[in-house]
Amino acid sequence: MLSIRQNLFKKVNNWQQIRNLNLLEFQSKDLLQKYNVAIQQFQILDSSNNDKTVLEKFDCPEYVVKAQILAGGRGKGVFDNGFKGGVHITTSKEEVLNLSKKMIGNRLITKQTPKSGITVKKVMVARSVNIIRETYLCILLDREHNGPVLIASPAGGVDIETVAEKTPEKIKTVPLNIDQAIPEQTLMEIAKFLDFKGAAIKTCAAEIQKLYTLFKAVDAVQIEINPLAETDKGEVISIDAKLNFDDNAEFRQKDIFSMDISEEESDHREVEATKHNLNYVGMDGNIGCLVNGAGLAMATMDIIKLNGGDPANFLDVGGGVKEDQVLKAFQILTSDPKVKSILVNVFGGIVNCATIANGVVTASRVLNLNVPLVVRLEGTNVTEARKILKDSGLAIQTASDLDDAAQKAVSALH
Repeated sequence: MLSIRQNLFKKVNNWQQIRNLNLLEFQSKDLLQKYNVAIQQFQILDSSNNDKTVLEKFDCPEYVVKAQILAGGRGKGVFDNGFKGGVHITTSKEEVLNLSKKMIGNRLITKQTPKSGITVKKVMVARSVNIIRETYLCILLDREHNGPVLIASPAGGVDIETVAEKTPEKIKTVPLNIDQAIPEQTLMEIAKFLDFKGAAIKTCAAEIQKLYTLFKAVDAVQIEINPLAETDKGEVISIDAKLNFDDNAEFRQKDIFSMDISEEESDHREVEATKHNLNYVGMDGNIGCLVNGAGLAMATMDIIKLNGGDPANFLDVGGGVKEDQVLKAFQILTSDPKVKSILVNVFGGIVNCATIANGVVTASRVLNLNVPLVVRLEGTNVTEARKILKDSGLAIQTASDLDDAAQKAVSALH
């Protein structure tokens, strides 16, 4: 079986250049419903309709009230107004409204949000269902298979990587043909592997086929259903859905990409960096980092930590960086008031060190840089690059290697 961590779960993370579109939970469920995938009925509350009229015809024995933000860990989150939990269950419509009023307009802080949290603008109110069993299903593009694969497990509702590590026999991986529907026999085998019985086998098989139809139709790179649940009524329902899309398909999927709210919820520096083909992630330290390549960037942050410092960011300028992008990178770095020194660490393979040097000099002058700057360059045209830095007459410290650079960046703080 493939390594799930390395090969199958290529979730968008802080170190990847690609930033695939993500949707809020209710938006994902809207899409599932459009393709006839079974979901819980739900209503949306926001600041414009947070009253009884929305729920008048929405009668349920029990409601699930969920804050809508692009971050996990909502159930254990805390709001900036002191209210605890972004997910609640209640049997009362009045309580639904009370709960939503405590969420809407306030910032929810979880392990996956910035420290200040994310403002909740919408709350999803869903019909609670009596789940008797939870399974896991995911369809995603996988490079090793050069196409989509389906990952299934009868152990749903928990972290799938933990399942793969401790009980790998509970993970089934099935390569799929992008040009065809999933064969009926394969669908039945997957449903049985998920431990569905009797009539629920065919119900499950049908739901999987619908999900694959959706996957292809919307240019998804991942559809993760956790859990894919069996109810006491024999239903097979997608309870929680996470959908990621191929950014290259935006021209085909304009309606979907028009739902993008990531810029509203992101650090403005991350948004600005993305506009200039830079990859920036803010952190809590005070040493700004400008590096080329994700691996070198992470190594740079590690060395800074080993030398007693704390990186303020991850900023990867990539391989095709131009002088104007270096200037933009410095503008982003210096817009963070926490940054008290800057470390530039570039290994010029594809990157021309002279381009970096010219960009550094230009940025220092244009921005009238007033924080200590340490530059370590190696590789293509490094001799010319070092001369550019020296001849600039600017207070730029150069470093012979990465350890020297980190030591100087940390020392410059004192």
